[in-house]
Amino acid sequence: MHFADVFEHIADELGSAEALVCGDHRISWQELDERAARLAAALGKAGLGPDSKVALYMYNCNEYVEAYYATLKLRGVGINVNYRYTDNELLYLLDNSDAEALIFHGSLADRVEKIHRQAPKLKLLIEVDDGGKQLVGAVDYEKIIQSTPPAPRVPRSSDDIVMNFTGGTTGMPKGVMYRIGDMSAGCALLAPLLFGINDDISSPVDAASVAQKIRQSGLTPVSLPACPMMHTAGMMNGVLSQMFLGSKVVSLTGRSFDAREFCETVEREKVSFTVIVGDPFCVPILEVLEAARDANKPYDLSSLKIIMSSGVAWSRENKARLLEFGDFQLIDAMGATEGFMGMQINNRASPPGQAGKFIKMAEARVFDENDQEIEPGSGRIGHIAAGGASVPIGYYKDPEKSAKTFRTINGKRYAFIGDQGTIEADGSLTVHGRGSGCINTAGEKVFPEEVEDVLKSHEAIKDCIVTGIPDPKYGQTVAAVVETSLSRAELESVVKALCMERLAGYKRPRTLVIQKRIQRAPNGKPDLPWARSLLEPTGN
Repeated sequence: MHFADVFEHIADELGSAEALVCGDHRISWQELDERAARLAAALGKAGLGPDSKVALYMYNCNEYVEAYYATLKLRGVGINVNYRYTDNELLYLLDNSDAEALIFHGSLADRVEKIHRQAPKLKLLIEVDDGGKQLVGAVDYEKIIQSTPPAPRVPRSSDDIVMNFTGGTTGMPKGVMYRIGDMSAGCALLAPLLFGINDDISSPVDAASVAQKIRQSGLTPVSLPACPMMHTAGMMNGVLSQMFLGSKVVSLTGRSFDAREFCETVEREKVSFTVIVGDPFCVPILEVLEAARDANKPYDLSSLKIIMSSGVAWSRENKARLLEFGDFQLIDAMGATEGFMGMQINNRASPPGQAGKFIKMAEARVFDENDQEIEPGSGRIGHIAAGGASVPIGYYKDPEKSAKTFRTINGKRYAFIGDQGTIEADGSLTVHGRGSGCINTAGEKVFPEEVEDVLKSHEAIKDCIVTGIPDPKYGQTVAAVVETSLSRAELESVVKALCMERLAGYKRPRTLVIQKRIQRAPNGKPDLPWARSLLEPTGN
């Protein structure tokens, strides 16, 4: 299957049903299909075709989904661009991805203006008007759609490529390539979990039929990707896997996450599914919900059935607090752009349990340094590998990194993302942390995620980043940047008490820095360089 074929069949089936909503801007499935076809034709007129790369440099909006769909129609490859990139990072991505077109918000035009002439393959600039600067040489998004006849539908291949760029804490962004047939088949496999549908979905016709069946049941699925669509969690979990069976996709209008707007939108649009990124999103949502409850003006979240998170830690304490406001299915997905390894599923009947313990995906494995599989129940920590049909092809234009990350063992392909863990005797997966971030203090290994989970269990610690800093005696010591209203003396007392109860002594942070807010990327991942710049100069 191919996403564009699936969406075209769903558009034919659902017609006037709403497909996209952003504020007051509403688009039906029929309108979405026609607008995407017009944009695809405009891209084709500029010389783009199968395998052409189209860079999407936008905040969450209807146009982001339209442009991604138009690129799929063309058999092109949508390239996600982080809207926080500096000039050099933006140029690097356009160059490395071989982008031939750039679709961007006008509010980002200043940065585009500085570098676009240096991008060697860039042929077309399309500007989405959001009140920002009008860039000379760029064509207006709405004008090009209105003035271009729709492109005809074309035959497509399941071997076409989907590519998501990932990076941030591990060097420059890397383009992770998938076969589109593998990704769409994966969406079909998620249908029972996300929609409660067990129908066989092996063709676009099947997907459209099931989408109509879901609509006729009166349970119109509505997805709200609260995290950026430019990241894998937002696009794959919040958009593509949801639209695959006819969901309406709702975008927040804010340029950064606003928990109040989130709650208001869930209530107004009757959102049934949302994607967040762990505690950085969950904590502000809880603050808004608790304030509304205390004011006797609670939000109506009765439509919300599933809250999915991936990418960073989602503490059991905050999950438990969230379940006070509804019997949601809380899906904590353990994985990355390169692969999916496990999940936790919690609700009121199955409350959050041990942090870091996941239901292992069937094809996930744990291997030692010699690529030998570690026996379940042995207690040995090894490298977690994602397996199955959806393992990526590799990194774009980087065979060396591809060979290190995507390896074949005993005839099966696996993705080694850097996480370490064990498989327990009961088959569950215990994740100890990211190997590249592991702290080595006097020969003892400390996984930052474990310490962060303990610290955030205290109600006065809203967020934290734990990392290792150089130490002349021990090599490294554990250090933490903490978001709290506590005084330094109070924080030190709290941390000492927490760690004495739940952690070995060598895991306790020896250096603490208090900040009003923890600095994180839009996808919720910690800004480690920022944290280390605060911690390392202290020297104690």
